[in-house]
Amino acid sequence: MKKLIYLDNAATTKTAPEVVEAMLPYFTENYGNPSSVYEFASVSKKAVTDARETIASVLGAKTNEIYFTAGGSEADNWALKATYEAYKSKGNHIITTKIEHHAILHTCEYLEKQRGARVTYLDVDENGVVKLEELEKAITPETILISVMFANNEIGTIQPIKEIGMIAKEHDILFHTDAVQAFGQVPINVEEYHIDMLSSSGHKINGPKGIGFLYIRKGVKSRSFIHGGAQERKRRAGTENVPGIVGYGCAAKRAVETMEKRTAKEIEMRDYLIKRITTEVPYTRLNGDPVKRLPNNINISFQFIEGESLLIMLDMDGICASSGSACTSGSLDPSHVLLAIGLPHEIAHGSLRLTISEETTKEDADYVVERIKKIVEHLRSMSPLYEDFMKKSEK
Repeated sequence: MKKLIYLDNAATTKTAPEVVEAMLPYFTENYGNPSSVYEFASVSKKAVTDARETIASVLGAKTNEIYFTAGGSEADNWALKATYEAYKSKGNHIITTKIEHHAILHTCEYLEKQRGARVTYLDVDENGVVKLEELEKAITPETILISVMFANNEIGTIQPIKEIGMIAKEHDILFHTDAVQAFGQVPINVEEYHIDMLSSSGHKINGPKGIGFLYIRKGVKSRSFIHGGAQERKRRAGTENVPGIVGYGCAAKRAVETMEKRTAKEIEMRDYLIKRITTEVPYTRLNGDPVKRLPNNINISFQFIEGESLLIMLDMDGICASSGSACTSGSLDPSHVLLAIGLPHEIAHGSLRLTISEETTKEDADYVVERIKKIVEHLRSMSPLYEDFMKKSEK
């Protein structure tokens, strides 16, 4: 088998061995339905309660404020759709940003087209940071919800969440944050940051896929999202994914216990990679805030190449990464995030996202840098744009 270096941890992470071990009994031994009344089922019910308590403690939340979902996208949909329906008599205005995940952007689009919502999409600065003065200017008497992601999934920029939460609180507006990339990577306290709702997903922190949660502050009106049984305090029907919930609880506990040491290692490796790439490969730029960014995120644009070609050739060398360009998903348009921070199309198309983990070694990093250097040089040698640029530079 060829060498494999996995640098796409923002897409998904490897499920930790202790998480798998914690889940296994709930497939074959403790398989009771938590909603059943007999003693055998109480083991499953307790496991769900324990996981809920663990996750709540990580956030500084109350246990009954955590609602399990099938993932981050469902949690985002729930936060926006159900809250809009509950508060639309008060107003129909939602504020978000142009760099949100599509789970937010497409939900806002639905609410605009189908439910009569009015949505303001805020600009960001060249590092992808929300401008607080623009946020305050956008608030109207009809504003019922502000939704700003905690940290961007593409460029890693961490937003001034505490300040945004304070603005929302001062104006008596609900504040939701998509924390799918941030939960378990940076400390989050919902009370300190004045967060009313928060979305997260298990498979981003070495937990299983297919499980997430939505934190809903007590007192926030939110309609039932899935109708049926009385699960999740009658707000989200359906038999609980007990193994997934147990796994998420274990992953959250692991994430908070290892956070300081793990993220320090990631930051060291992140900065090492950024320095080598940006100094050893000409005509590159780092995307996102150089300091206020996720510990494991590297996003770099390479002029005169296509990101898709770079990805394919990296894959041939056993390196798993992703592109800032959406061309790999069938779209000819570059990333909406990179366009929002002001990159022209031709540079946005040549972007690469590397998201490392605590398992990424210096040997891995050096191998990746050397392969990037050779591939970029090769691709540029076939680029008429690069040839023209070099000729003009020589004059």
